[in-house]
Amino acid sequence: MVNSVLIAEDHALTRHAICSVFTSQEDFEVCGDAENGREAVEMAQVLHPDLIVLDLSMPVMNGIEAAQALKRLMPETPIIVFSEYSDVFSEREARSEGISALVSKTEPVSVLLDNARAVLDYTTGGFLSPSNQTKEQPHVHTRS
Repeated sequence: MVNSVLIAEDHALTRHAICSVFTSQEDFEVCGDAENGREAVEMAQVLHPDLIVLDLSMPVMNGIEAAQALKRLMPETPIIVFSEYSDVFSEREARSEGISALVSKTEPVSVLLDNARAVLDYTTGGFLSPSNQTKEQPHVHTRS
């Protein structure tokens, strides 16, 4: 099954790189890319993606504001925040905003893809643990 992904990132080069990462995978297709949170919310309502990847720091509407709006409109759609500033946003804050995963841009690309697959595997936002392949409570991956 191919999963559709909407990417929101204000830096064009990074946005295109993230899109390329997902389109290079057989199980993903990028249905749209936005340069700010407001555009992501508008596009998501039209495109109905299976997964949304948001940068935390964007103009017009930041990733947290966009996640809040998206969770009101599309509560079942998993959201991953992918940001260089993920260390300032705690796991508890992420969960309270309905964010399924928090991945630092300093992590290898495989961490983003693993988290994307994990949140899509469970409609409840659970995380598939690579070590035991069992469903755990929702997990937010941050760099230690």
